[in-house]
Amino acid sequence: MEKITFIGLGNMGAPMAKNLLSAKLNVEVFDLNPSAVQELTALGASSADSVQQAVQGSNVVITMLPASQHVQSVYLTEGGILDSVDSGTLLIDCSTIDATTARDVASKALKRGINFVDAPVSGGVAGASAGTLTFIVGGSAENFAQAKVTLSHMGKNIFHAGEAGAGQVAKICNNMMLGILMSGTCEALNLGVENGLDPKVLSDIMLQSSGRNWALELYNPCPGVMENVPSSNGYQGGFMSQLMAKDLGLAMEAAVASQSSTPMGSLARNLFNFHNGQGNGQKDFSSLFEFYQKQQ
Repeated sequence: MEKITFIGLGNMGAPMAKNLLSAKLNVEVFDLNPSAVQELTALGASSADSVQQAVQGSNVVITMLPASQHVQSVYLTEGGILDSVDSGTLLIDCSTIDATTARDVASKALKRGINFVDAPVSGGVAGASAGTLTFIVGGSAENFAQAKVTLSHMGKNIFHAGEAGAGQVAKICNNMMLGILMSGTCEALNLGVENGLDPKVLSDIMLQSSGRNWALELYNPCPGVMENVPSSNGYQGGFMSQLMAKDLGLAMEAAVASQSSTPMGSLARNLFNFHNGQGNGQKDFSSLFEFYQKQQ
């Protein structure tokens, strides 16, 4: 039976690996957190004591890591993934990192006869748990077709963005738009509230008008307007504000490299950095609504 190795069992990785187990696949896991490993082995996964051991004999290796430096360490250092897997193995990195790192790993994997795609995700912890993530894949058409088979057990929408690194570029473009959109939605709602409007009424009006957007429809940032969203749960759960700042930072790095103008993205990054500096980094990114309220 094909062996799938999953490395990185954090808030996103753990539920993704669980969905692979639910599909009755042969999954081996590795993480530096023993309790995270134990949670998956209790559900039927096997475990390894090291990255090297985890990837030996694997047909597919999936990584979900915090940042570029972790990807570089796990893939490229001596004894890392590229040193330890068999040629022909498919590597799928679902981390959100800079495109340059993704292209570097892909290039070095190709020289060793190892297949690699970058496949960052959209959909958050809820999407990871429900198996409805969107995967944005960069790599060759052949590698994409192979990766799609495995990714379909964890996601609902799987896009081929282009060659290696394209998945990362598309992801940071999406998240830059999301950061800008959430900033504007918080600002507009707060303006209405400070001028005497009911935020629920204002949201309903904008939902039927030209200001309609994803945040108003599915993720309202004003507490009490919408059920089952982080704003109505003390901004707990969801997508942490510090992660939004990280992704906006990646977008700004890409903009510098391509000499692209991103004034709105730059402003959104500054807003989230300021908000996080006030101790809100662990809250959902919709908590930026509180930033505007505090300016009263």
